[in-house]
Amino acid sequence: MYFSKNQRIVPSFQTVVLVVSILFGRVAFCQQEHKIFRLEDVVAVAHEKSVDAFRAKHRYRGSYWQYRSYRAGYLPQVSLEASLPNLNRSISPITLPDGSDIFISRSLATSNANLSISQNIGLTGGRVFINSGLQRIDLIRDSIVTSYSSTPVSIGFSQPLFGFNTFKWERKIEPLQFEEANRQFVEDMENVAIKATNYFFDLLNAQINIGISEINYSNNDTLYKIALGRYNLGKIAENELLEMELNLLNAHSSLEQKKIDYQAALMKFRSYLGINGNEEIELMLPLDVPNIQVNAEKAVAEALKNRPDVIALNKNIIEADREVARAKSENRFNVNLFGSYGLAQSAQDFNGVYLNPLDQQQLVIGIQIPLIDWGVSKGRIKMAESFKELTKTNVAQAIIDFEQEIYLKTLNFNMLNLQLNIASKADTVALKRYEVTKQRFLIGRIDIISLNLAQEAKDLATQSYVSALRNFWVAYYEMRRLTHYDFLTDTAISFDLRNLEK
Repeated sequence: MYFSKNQRIVPSFQTVVLVVSILFGRVAFCQQEHKIFRLEDVVAVAHEKSVDAFRAKHRYRGSYWQYRSYRAGYLPQVSLEASLPNLNRSISPITLPDGSDIFISRSLATSNANLSISQNIGLTGGRVFINSGLQRIDLIRDSIVTSYSSTPVSIGFSQPLFGFNTFKWERKIEPLQFEEANRQFVEDMENVAIKATNYFFDLLNAQINIGISEINYSNNDTLYKIALGRYNLGKIAENELLEMELNLLNAHSSLEQKKIDYQAALMKFRSYLGINGNEEIELMLPLDVPNIQVNAEKAVAEALKNRPDVIALNKNIIEADREVARAKSENRFNVNLFGSYGLAQSAQDFNGVYLNPLDQQQLVIGIQIPLIDWGVSKGRIKMAESFKELTKTNVAQAIIDFEQEIYLKTLNFNMLNLQLNIASKADTVALKRYEVTKQRFLIGRIDIISLNLAQEAKDLATQSYVSALRNFWVAYYEMRRLTHYDFLTDTAISFDLRNLEK
C-alpha cells in the first residue's frame, strides 16, 4: 500500500472562516438560490456534459466501429447483384458466314441475378467464394425469342503465393489500434478531469477573493471610523486618517472588481460543464486531502502497461516491419492462382435451365518476374529498412524519456502534501499576525504601514493555501492520466464503454 487514508491535512482557521463567509455572507451579492458543488461533483458533470468529453466519446465510437468493420471483413460476405432488366436497342456490326461484315438493327432485353458468398483467408491472404447465377435474354423481333443460362453453383479461390499479405499485417495492427483507442479514451477523460479541476479552482479563487475583499472592506471601514474618531480627538495626524480612507476606497474598488472577476469565471465554468439555468453556484473547498505517497517504480510500471503512447510506439515498430515486408514482396517472384469449378446450363425455357447441368472449370496461373528495374526496388527496400531502424531508435529513446517523465512527476507529487501542510500553517500564522497587528494598531502601538503589510501577508497566505490545494488536486488527476491508475483506491482506472458502442 502506498498511502494512508487516515492521514489528513488540517485546514487553517482562516480558511474555515472564509468558507463560512462565502456560504452565508454572499446574500448581498446574489439573492437567488444556489447549488453547491464539490470537486468530485464537478469532475463527474464534466465527464457527462462537457464538450471535451463529447469529443472523446465520439472518437472512441469511431474507433470501435472501425475495429468492428475490420472484424467483419473476416466473416463470410453475402451479396446479391441483379439487373432487371437491361434493354438494349442498337445497330451493331455482325460477320456473315462468307466473311463479310454488315450492320443490323437489333433489340434485346437482358436480366440477370447473381448470389455470391465469399470469405477472406487471413492466414494465406487468399479468398474463396461460391456463386450462383441466372441470366435471361429476350431477343425482340417480330416475336420475342427467350433463352436462359444458369450457373447453379460455382466454387473458386484466389490465392497469391509469394505476394504481400495485407490480412496478416491487419491482424497485428488493428487490435493494437483498437486497444490504443480504449486507453486513449481513459486518458481523454482524465484530461477532462484536469481541465474541470482548473475551472473549479478558477471559480473557487474568485469566490474566495470576494470573501477576502468583503472581510478587508469591512475591516477597513471599521478602522476608518475608529481613525476618524481618534483624529477628531487629536490623537492621530491627518495623513494617517487619509491613509485609512485611501485603504477603504481601495478595498471597495477591489471588492467590486472581484465581483466582476467572479462573473467571468462563473461563465467559463458553466460553459465548460454545460450547466444551464440561473441558480447561483457555490463551490466547497476540497479540504479532506489524503496524504498519498506514490511508489515511483509502480507508477512507471503502470504507465508502461496502460498508456496509449506505449501501444502507439509498439504499433510504429510493427508498421515499419510491414513496410519492409511490402518492399521486399514487390521485388521478388510472385505467383497468383485463380481457380473455379462449377455447373452451367442453358435452355429456351426456365424449366430446362437447371436440368442436366454441365461442368465447367477454370484455372489461371499468373506469374510476375521482376527482371530489370535499375535499382528502384532495391532502393525502396533500403529506405524501408532504414526507416525501420530509425523507428526502433526513436521508440527506445521515447521509452526512456517516458519513464523519466513519470519518475519526476511522481517525485513532485510526493512533495505536494508537505507543501500543502506548510501553506496551511503559513495561512494560520499570517492570520494571527494580522489580528495581533490590528489590535496593536488600535491601541496606537504601530503605524498604518505595518497594518497594511500584515493584511497583504494575510491575503497572500490564504491565496497560497488555495493554490497549494489546486496544485495537489491537479497533480492527483495528472498522475491518474499518466499511469491510468488511481493510487487513492489502489485500482486501475476504467470506464464502462458498452453504451458508447451502440
